[in-house]
Amino acid sequence: MPDSRLSPRERLVLNAIIDLYISTGEPVASQAVAQFFANREGLSSATLRNVMATLGEAGLLEQPHTSAGRVPTAAAFRHYVEQITQGRVPVGVHAGGSVAAGEETPLSEARRGQIEESYTGVVSTNEYLERTSHVLALISSGLGVALASSTANQILEHIHFSRLAAGRVLAVVVTQAGAVQDRVLVLDRQMTAGELESASRYLNENFHGWPVEGIRAEVARRMEMEREAYRQLLTPVEELCRKGALAGDEAGPAIFIEGIANLISAEQDRERLRQMLLALEAKERLVELLNAYVDGRKQEVRVVVGLDEASPAMQDLVLIGAPARLGGANLGTVAVIAPTRMQYQEMIQAVRYIARLSERILDVPAA
Repeated sequence: MPDSRLSPRERLVLNAIIDLYISTGEPVASQAVAQFFANREGLSSATLRNVMATLGEAGLLEQPHTSAGRVPTAAAFRHYVEQITQGRVPVGVHAGGSVAAGEETPLSEARRGQIEESYTGVVSTNEYLERTSHVLALISSGLGVALASSTANQILEHIHFSRLAAGRVLAVVVTQAGAVQDRVLVLDRQMTAGELESASRYLNENFHGWPVEGIRAEVARRMEMEREAYRQLLTPVEELCRKGALAGDEAGPAIFIEGIANLISAEQDRERLRQMLLALEAKERLVELLNAYVDGRKQEVRVVVGLDEASPAMQDLVLIGAPARLGGANLGTVAVIAPTRMQYQEMIQAVRYIARLSERILDVPAA
């Protein structure tokens, strides 16, 4: 039933049932709704039963067992989320009392403090994305997912190499958008400090302003054209690039995932859990999912209730995702994938807050 066809009373009752279900995890009986609306004119027990019956016929409520209360369907949760994302906040049953329609519930100061403290020491894009998957898993009832953007539109500002140990080198790449990416490279031979300095100087002088994705191929082309003249200079450069210093997306973009244990504890149906985990373990599927639903060009949160189009095993999961940006460039996507029974307002605001936090914690000058 479209929102426009719901009467104000039906909308009020549906929102209350959804909030009670989120709060308790149990099917909601008419007595519980009556207690919630105690002393409210026009909402007698008989009226509530009639409204709940109408909502059931409309496909917004279902009854797991004959004698049980009602449970919101995916369509009901979509209706609920639509109200939140359009600024028509539904009645809520939250700590501290109810929230009237039209009010906003901002992310609490304690939650903001917890999130910001979790990013202490983060200075690079990969660190930000990896930490984000951990933070979102910690504050949600599901998976925290962070996907790095494609390297296709990243422009080189500066690159620096540092020796870590025998055969191991740290490559720090700064893009013109201000993103800092670091990678530990495992080399086939030990390079001297002089070779690493020459390699970084050559790349910075010759490829400043180049798309990162095209540099490796150009280095290989130059070596092939003038192999003898370039061998001594470019052999270290070529090996560093080949080992991933300026890696493209041949193996797929980096994706960080945490929180599988949250879903295991929430799902009681073992076979459905097994199928769901198989779907989530296919990282290519998750990459496709995030790219399909979250537009990196738009700074907005996307909420998708029911992921059965991606996989039947994910039909009871919700995606809340947003692009993280820096200097106008897309760093990647941050998201929560969780069961439909979640605190939607808080998670939507948390994902939005963390996505926007990238601009502040990664606001570092180019080296």
